[in-house]
Amino acid sequence: MPPRAPDRIDCLILKELQSDGRLANVELARRVNLSPSPCLERVKRLESEGYIARYQAHLDAQRLNYGTTLFVEITLDRTTSEVFAHFRDALVDLPEVAECHMVAGGFDYLVKLRMSGMDDYRRVLGRLVDLPGVAQTHTYTVIEQVKDDLGLPL
Repeated sequence: MPPRAPDRIDCLILKELQSDGRLANVELARRVNLSPSPCLERVKRLESEGYIARYQAHLDAQRLNYGTTLFVEITLDRTTSEVFAHFRDALVDLPEVAECHMVAGGFDYLVKLRMSGMDDYRRVLGRLVDLPGVAQTHTYTVIEQVKDDLGLPL
């Protein structure tokens, strides 16, 4: 049986947990106007149906010496499934890569890097350009983060 679409209360639960994944079930139930037992059942169902993918802490990158963010456009030398697979398999092993998206448009991938500074970036750039199939890169350094990912607009 396919998962059912989240109802209004499910969406309230998801919104609250997205804001604070450590919220105790009793407090969550109070906020969404349910008793604790049905609230916990809903959370477990939302987890099992895949609406809640994971729980994690949002860390302060600056404090942990990863305050430099860069975006790198990557163009591959060929656009075949084999080249995509080799590139993807090699890229996921780079710990500095925070995100990687295959995109449509003037290049193939947009990669977000988090690191301590430009010396670190120079080292990582050497590894990026040596990945299988990479023909060209263009890098953009973030000067100011205007908005952080606050989750889905539920």
